[in-house]
Parts: sequence; C-alpha cells; structure tokens
Amino acid sequence: MSTLNRKQVRQRIHRRIRKKVSGTAECPRLAVTYTNQHVYAQVIDDVAGHTLCAASSIDSSVEKAASNQVTAKLVGELVAKRAKEANISKVVFDRGGHLYHGKIKALAEAAREAGLNF
Repeated sequence: MSTLNRKQVRQRIHRRIRKKVSGTAECPRLAVTYTNQHVYAQVIDDVAGHTLCAASSIDSSVEKAASNQVTAKLVGELVAKRAKEANISKVVFDRGGHLYHGKIKALAEAAREAGLNF
C-alpha cells in the first residue's frame, strides 16, 4: 500500500470541495491557490467557463513578490476591487484544498473587508 504525497492529498480534498462548490454568473467562485513564490486569486463563472477577474502577486500593483500573509492580503484587496469594478459583490469561496489558515485566511479576510460577501 503506497502513501499519498501532500500534493495528491490536497488535490483529493479539492475534488471533494468542487463537488459542492460551483460558481454562476450571479454568484461566481473565488478560487485561491498559491506556490512558494506567488499567491493567485480568480473569480470564475463555472457555468460559462470564464474567468471574470483575477489578481496575483505577479501584478505590478502588488509591491511584494514573496508568498506570505502580507502579500496574500494585498492580493485579496486587489481581487475584491477588480470584482467590484466588474459589478460582482457576492462570491462563493474555494480554498483549493488548502487549509483555511495563513495565506488563505489572510486573503479571504482582506477580500471581505474590501467588500466581497461570502
């Protein structure tokens, strides 16, 4: 019996979450993921299969390039601002199989403070 690595475990958790979480035009999905270097967030309409807006630590408007809580907070504020510009106020949160802790929590709380409802 082989053991699963962390990536496979996270992907399994994400598949389980995605069975229940789906975005529509009225209430799109806020998908969050990160690497060791960057933090990414997208607002997605799963019915149409389109990304409505996105933000990441690669954007020039985000000062820091390191993947940490401060950067995640800036990305959360930026994605909320871009969602507001696209007339999106309510989203469903998809943590991507990651624990709601650290960077994921910082991004979510910053997006809430900037005006997104979830």
